[in-house]
Formats: sequence, structure tokens, C-alpha cells
Amino acid sequence: MAAAARVLLLLSGRPESVSFAQSVCGLLGAGPELGPWPTHCGLQRGQLLLSARPFPGAWARLPLQPSPPGTELPTNRGVDLGVAIVLQSSDQTVLLTRRTRTLRVSPNLWVPPGGHVELDEELLDGGLRELWEETGLQLPQGQFSWVPLGLWESAYPPRLSWGLPRYHHVVLYLLVVSQESQQQLQARIQPNPSEVSAFMWLGPEVAAAIAATEDGTDTPRHLSHDLPPSVLAVELEHNGGARPLALPLSTLLQTTPTTTEGEERVSTGTKFALRLWLQHLSSVTPRPCASGAHMDPGPAKEEQNVGPLTPNQGSGKPSA
Repeated sequence: MAAAARVLLLLSGRPESVSFAQSVCGLLGAGPELGPWPTHCGLQRGQLLLSARPFPGAWARLPLQPSPPGTELPTNRGVDLGVAIVLQSSDQTVLLTRRTRTLRVSPNLWVPPGGHVELDEELLDGGLRELWEETGLQLPQGQFSWVPLGLWESAYPPRLSWGLPRYHHVVLYLLVVSQESQQQLQARIQPNPSEVSAFMWLGPEVAAAIAATEDGTDTPRHLSHDLPPSVLAVELEHNGGARPLALPLSTLLQTTPTTTEGEERVSTGTKFALRLWLQHLSSVTPRPCASGAHMDPGPAKEEQNVGPLTPNQGSGKPSA
């Protein structure tokens, strides 16, 4: 079964596949807390190797966030592997797309471009392919850098009240930093209407408000009074055109509903990725001191020991 071999765990000295019904986080020794859990990662062609301890060939130590507790899963399938591209412009905004209502998985959700990794496909290459298929964006080699952000264990549907889970993935979020501005990138976007119904760019302030919302809460924990009431997006029309859309910020702050599938919101995994992006941004952006000088705050906690992939894994250059 191909899907069972996409995610491998190093549990007793040798790689082992994971069944659909097993929790990746649980097998790696995660406790009852919500996480995320530091996990050592290695990449092979089309495969992700995970371990709770360092091992030869591990290239990164990333936070792994489990899916919500209480999820019952079938026993006759394996865990699949996905990749998502958090595309950052040179002026520090990130791209999110809204999935169409007709998609079988996560309809009407705001997510970064991404999807399945094909067999024998490098993870970065798979992410860049999904970026091109969904948005029409091809990034010239040598004009972007990238770094792994984190891992998300995902079950869909996310709630048993919506039905038994049909999909079980480990998603690798990759931050890709373009040398082009938001305006330059947006001029080249040609969304695929079969997968994307709208797209938008988020700055750090709005991203922080979205990332602060969590399931089981009604409002964000930290909501600035300076936030705008709406965010400008671009929505595709049925005639093939596009129009500007003032999307209420309250829509982006929605949490996972108990019974309704297809309600517009930002996915929970995307909120996790936005938190990691903000941590990375703070680690590479100098902060002003009272004296007017600048200081480097150093790497964010979850990004310590994150190293580059080997040179033959994907195009572009890994960032520090």
C-alpha cells in the first residue's frame, strides 16, 4: 500500500510505517498536552522519516502538532504525506487561497497552496508544483529562499459530528521567501478556478490575530484595536474574471464549527503555520531598541537546530 510508506517512524532502530488508525504524535511519545512536540525529521524521495530522538541523516528539528483528540480512524489504510507552501513576498506578506466549495476535502477554507506529494517527488518540488497548479505562480530559480517551518498531523473531517475521518495526513509547511514584492507576484497570479475561489495577502498584524484564535474559544486572545474591519481579497467570478472583495475580518477569526462543514474560515493547520511564520519573522527581522539602534533577537525557540535540506532536494537555496 503506497500511502502507508509515505510517513515512516524511527521507533526501535528501524523505519516503520504508520497505519491510518494510529496517531503519529502518540507513537512518538507525545503526552496528553496539546503540543506542539519537537520532532526530528529526515527526508527521502517522497518519504518523511520522523523520530523523537536525533538520528543520522536528520536535517531538522521541527514542531509537530497533533490532530484534535478523540478522533476514531479506520485500520486498513496508511498515513499520507502532504506539503504546503507559505509564500512570503519581499515586503513580508503571505499568500492564502480559499478552496472552492466543490472540493471533497476542506471546502471553502483559507489555506496556503499545497497538496499531495507524488511518489519519488522531492518535497520542495511537490510544494512548488502545487503552488503553480493552484495559482499559476512559478518562482524563478535563484530568486527565492526557503526553510521548513513545522509539521501538522491532520485528520479530515476534523470532527466526528461531520462523519468518520476519510483522510489522515502529516503536512509539512515550507516557508518560501520570494525576492519579488506582493505587487509583482500578484500581477502573475492566475488561479485555477477548479481549486481556488479567492486569494489574499496577509501582513503580520492580521496574521497574528488569526493565529491567536483557537478551537473552543469565541475570540482571539490578543486582538489589537488597530486591526481593520476587513481584509482585501480577490475573488474569482463565474465568467472567468476577478473582482476585489472586502472580506470581514470576523470571517477569518472563525473557529472550527461543531456541526457545519464548508463554513468559510481559516483552517486550524493554517493558524499553526501562521504562528510559526511569525516566530520566524521575528527571528530574522531586527527590532528597534529605545536608543534607535537595532538588535537581533536570535532564532525562535521552535526553529533551533533547523538545518537546510541537501542540495539535490528541490530547487532554490535554503535560508538560514
